Amino acid sequence: MAAYSRILLKLSGEVMAGQGGFGIDPDRVRALAAEVAEVAGTGIQIGLVVGGGNFFRGVAAAAKDMDRVTGDHMGMLATVINALALQDALEKQGVPTRVMTAIEMHQVAEPYIRRRAIRHLEKGRIVIFAAGTSNPYFSTDTAATLRALEVHAEVIAKATRVDGVYDKDPLKHADAILYTRITYTDVLSRSLAIMDASAVAMCRDNKLPIVVFNLNTNGNIMRMSKGEPLGTIIGS
Repeated sequence: MAAYSRILLKLSGEVMAGQGGFGIDPDRVRALAAEVAEVAGTGIQIGLVVGGGNFFRGVAAAAKDMDRVTGDHMGMLATVINALALQDALEKQGVPTRVMTAIEMHQVAEPYIRRRAIRHLEKGRIVIFAAGTSNPYFSTDTAATLRALEVHAEVIAKATRVDGVYDKDPLKHADAILYTRITYTDVLSRSLAIMDASAVAMCRDNKLPIVVFNLNTNGNIMRMSKGEPLGTIIGS
């Protein structure tokens, strides 16, 4: 039985690239879409926010001397590319999917309208929220938090390359300690860089729980949606 009826799944752009680290790996996207489609098939309503690091970090050297606003807009457009690729893969799994963008581009995707997004979710469609918030200086973590609050998601599921929130980077420190449960305040006071501080503070102020889990373990999206003990829960 599902623990949640509506979730917001936050993915990094790098997961779309697979082992290549840049661009889109069709096999990785196909496998990811199959997992998400399986969860949607249980009746859980799913919103998705995907980053753009698989494209934008690849041109970061060229962008480093750019105006920050220009660079952020480039990153937003990268998230649209990823959203369209994920939409295509999900629809090939038989799941109706809508891409909604914070920057209007009518020939490509629907503009983000909160009530329409909620209606899509109620009808069993997956909604992919792209182009961040349309504002520079805000990350996709913050965009995911904002969209989750707007559509009344019950949890933000943050998919990562590690098993949850650690006291230090487990990819660099073998003695890193995994937290199974931690408060928003501890995440902020210890500067645990799992999400942007602004996103964590928004979740804290609105009592929206965050589940941090390892996306690289097959079946973890389903386990998370069922409420099985998994990764780290960030809460009050």
